[in-house]
Amino acid sequence: MFERIAIAIAFSPRLQTLLAEANRIQQLFDSELIIIHVGSHTQEDNMKMESSLKDADLLEKVKVIWESGDPAKRILSVCKKEKVDLLVAGALKKEDFINYYLGSIARKILRKADCSVLMLTEPSLKSNPSKRMVIHAEDSPYATEAIKVGTYIGKVQSTSQLHIVREIKLYGLAMSASSERTEDELSEIRRNLVNEEIQIVQDILKELDTIGLKINIKVISGKSGFELSNFCNRTKSDLLIVGAPNRKMGIFDRVFPHDLEYIFADLPCDILIVNPKRKNNG
Repeated sequence: MFERIAIAIAFSPRLQTLLAEANRIQQLFDSELIIIHVGSHTQEDNMKMESSLKDADLLEKVKVIWESGDPAKRILSVCKKEKVDLLVAGALKKEDFINYYLGSIARKILRKADCSVLMLTEPSLKSNPSKRMVIHAEDSPYATEAIKVGTYIGKVQSTSQLHIVREIKLYGLAMSASSERTEDELSEIRRNLVNEEIQIVQDILKELDTIGLKINIKVISGKSGFELSNFCNRTKSDLLIVGAPNRKMGIFDRVFPHDLEYIFADLPCDILIVNPKRKNNG
């Protein structure tokens, strides 16, 4: 699924927690692991890195790549050169020490990366499997892949609840409401729209191994970013999985839908952007 994983680190207070997460993610996907450090590279740095990797039980399991220059550009360059499938990085904390957001480096990575990206809000030294996950099965050509990744993680980590979220197409309901219809007719139209979205997800799940998973298909409406974030908070989810959007014609950066930009500004939990494009392109 993810054969080559890279994690971007710095010599910060969260170094050991990120390395501990990297070790667990490597085992989860049985992958090769690459450590990317953008910054100074002195003998002291080498010793610090070796000591940190030894403490994380990674000394003999990883390839360390040292880079200098613009962090986002260098990280993306390494991912491309090394044919990385999944890049892991830590999200930044807001000043109120409660909510998280993606800084400029993370946003550049999300828009330009040709691989999947996992942003961790609270990396931990101790194993903390995802117990409640949300998969946003919308606004992406990779929605099906997001569901596949989510169900795989759910089974391996014995997730207690997996929510798959679709969005009701309100324009269809609005068009129906603009004509002369009774309240009962409008209610029936809405039920049909909801059932159509549920059926789309059920058809995908039929092709996957979901035995033992407790799956809830949720159909939301309204401002989807706001509703999705609220749903993650209400369900106390620790991982949100979404498919990466297409790059727009003539633009090299991805343009994320407004709903995802809303979530990036105030992360409710860890977020995994699934983008299998590199492997699809060979």
